[in-house]
Amino acid sequence: MSLTLYYHPLASFCHKVLIALYENGTAFDKRIINLGDQADRAELEAIWPLCKFPVLRDNTHRRDVPETSIIIEYLDRHYPGAQPMIPADWDDALDVRLWDRFFDNYVQEPVTTIVTAHLTGLSCDQTKERTKLKTAYKMIEKRMSTRSWMCGESFSLAECAAAPALFYAATLLPFPEEYLHLQGYFERLVSRPSVKQVLEEAKPYFPMYPFASDIPDRFL
Repeated sequence: MSLTLYYHPLASFCHKVLIALYENGTAFDKRIINLGDQADRAELEAIWPLCKFPVLRDNTHRRDVPETSIIIEYLDRHYPGAQPMIPADWDDALDVRLWDRFFDNYVQEPVTTIVTAHLTGLSCDQTKERTKLKTAYKMIEKRMSTRSWMCGESFSLAECAAAPALFYAATLLPFPEEYLHLQGYFERLVSRPSVKQVLEEAKPYFPMYPFASDIPDRFL
């Protein structure tokens, strides 16, 4: 097969790329990487020396593509499907890219910081990270008061980033009860077939997540 994804089913950034692949029914091979396994780690490091997943290997074009947003844009260009992840209009595309970065940097990164500190025993200012999440939640609540999807009328790269980021963020900081627009957006995300498939595949690995007890029963 032309495409191979190096990834792990539990990792949120891997979820982001999987959602894009499943949205368009793109055919690809899966290579699960266990970073705790020396051979797996060496295999990934040979492809991308920073040793971070996901990485997409395109055997047809003989190219390895790292970084989630770049992978999804690459798929849009070389393996387009019925659901474009990046709008054709430049201004619309810029909006999608902005909110993609928003979810990666201001929702997922605080989650990653807290989870990493818990796993490693290193200290982090959890109050600071949770404050970032509170600010992000407030911004999403305001934006989603007048729309169904983050940008325009279609599911896009922004949703690919939003779904896993909000899924894990909610285990650390539940959405405020009064944020009905944020809650509605999350429900639309997790009802999407591509997102449901990703979460179903992640289910056997959820016990590895340090805050697994805070994952709602409906996802277990």
